[in-house]
Amino acid sequence: MFKALVLHKDEAGFRAGLESLDDARLAPLADGDVALAVEYSTLNYKDALALTNQGPVVRLWPMVPGIDGAGTVTESRHPDWKPGDRVVHNGWGVGETRWGCLAARAVLAGAGLVRLPAAFTARQAMAIGTAGYTAMLCVLALEQHGLAPGAGEVLVTGATGGVGSIAVAVLSRLGHRVVAATGKAGEADYLRALGAAEIIDRAGLSAPGKPLQKERWVAVVDAVGSHTLANALAQTRYGGVVAACGLAQGADLPATVMPFILRSVTLAGVDSVMAPLARRQTAWQRLAHDLDAALLERITAEIALDDAVAHAHDLMAGRVRGRLVVRIA
Repeated sequence: MFKALVLHKDEAGFRAGLESLDDARLAPLADGDVALAVEYSTLNYKDALALTNQGPVVRLWPMVPGIDGAGTVTESRHPDWKPGDRVVHNGWGVGETRWGCLAARAVLAGAGLVRLPAAFTARQAMAIGTAGYTAMLCVLALEQHGLAPGAGEVLVTGATGGVGSIAVAVLSRLGHRVVAATGKAGEADYLRALGAAEIIDRAGLSAPGKPLQKERWVAVVDAVGSHTLANALAQTRYGGVVAACGLAQGADLPATVMPFILRSVTLAGVDSVMAPLARRQTAWQRLAHDLDAALLERITAEIALDDAVAHAHDLMAGRVRGRLVVRIA
């Protein structure tokens, strides 16, 4: 038997809570070839949507949520993995169409697993999680379009969130001058400790703005969308690049083509869920090299599995800073 957080939605309504499951129940619902003893998971925005029933994330009921997990392989039918291997899982539809990692045991597709970098413990890997891995994918996208240290100011929106916190830490360590946008004035010291050179109020970006504005950013990491992304595009310098990976403000993009056709700005979309394995491996290798692991403690709060539902509501209400690591044991 093992403990799992299970979501139900039926004629009785929606409910979420801890349950004791056994492998016989897990196996028929799992779509994978590697069994994992999960040590830590985490709460991402998508997990919070599922746990609070505020978004159409779950497509199979009942569901064990948790798009991220880190732990030890216990069984494997996949040629790349054997019992005892230490691995990280991110995305691939887990927690949506396949049972996820907010449980002591998970069955996952071996083709989607990444070897846990030696630089990180399982807890640290989940302090990074999909949010930090997405932030690194954004950095890779900016570099692919020519971003180099010293080129100019790099804007990070939603800076106190999981993606934003890791993006600020990585970009500053790489030598960029990072400007962090946040609506939480009291978190200025936190952002400076991560490496932000300047903090600006998100209110200056979140309202409707002109199609073209004063050029400032050589690059942007945006996890917010909507007017914030439109204004970031309008303020990006000629030839600059904006990596878009989220929709915390909204899924709309009330912008014009002006930044693209008059300033040659690039809008690079970043997906973490179905990113190819090679890209995932590169991202985790770079995180092991470019992220100061000591900063993870400043970014992270640890919670128990049975506290996940309450903290999911906090996350949706904007009361969470940085990353929430879920202790499974």
